[in-house]
Amino acid sequence: MMAVMHPTHPSAPRPAPGSVVLLGATGAVGQEVLRALLDLPQAVQVTTLGRRPVNTPTHARLQQRVVDVHTPASYAPWLQGQQAAICTFGVGQPSQVSRSEFLRVDKDAVLAFALACKQAGVEHFELLGSVGADAASRSHYLRTKGELRDALVALQFKRLSIFQPSMILTPANRYGLSQALTLALWPKLTFLLGGGLRKYRGIAVGTLGAAMARNLFVPSPALEILHWPEFMALSTAPR
Repeated sequence: MMAVMHPTHPSAPRPAPGSVVLLGATGAVGQEVLRALLDLPQAVQVTTLGRRPVNTPTHARLQQRVVDVHTPASYAPWLQGQQAAICTFGVGQPSQVSRSEFLRVDKDAVLAFALACKQAGVEHFELLGSVGADAASRSHYLRTKGELRDALVALQFKRLSIFQPSMILTPANRYGLSQALTLALWPKLTFLLGGGLRKYRGIAVGTLGAAMARNLFVPSPALEILHWPEFMALSTAPR
């Protein structure tokens, strides 16, 4: 597994979280993470935070909290006692919003959530990021994702898992012509992306969601950066 070691915590304990808080459960990836968490044989309690409830059947291990995602004080009480946090929150189609709104959602709100988690004693934080994230990138999108990643590392969680997918392949087209072309063409390019280029392969949203859920229960370094090969290994690992 490709991993980067944390500068001050060389290894992370193998967690067995009994409680997980999820921000972003109404999005495509978040819905799959939630489904996978509730399907795990481990009896993990799940709390979702969002602007609206997730449209999902009632479950004994699920609590949904409607909060102001831009105001940490509105959700801070629900972070107490949580052992792990997963954040898939972000703008679905960045090209359709202003730069300031993209920053407000994908960087500021996520970082505020992470800081609140750290202050509440959450030990393991998982983030849905992006392949190619780099604080020095000329791309505004990748630079923002890189700055967020670096800020999360600085918080020094006991365990930090950054998932960096390339193209996320959903069953249905949600954003018009550009996504329709992506969903049609990207899978056909997979065979061209071998070796070091495998991290750019498209990943089915359900596979990614399963990987993020199952990663809570596997040993790892304190800081890990995960790409396509790691997603595939996690999604098929014994539960």
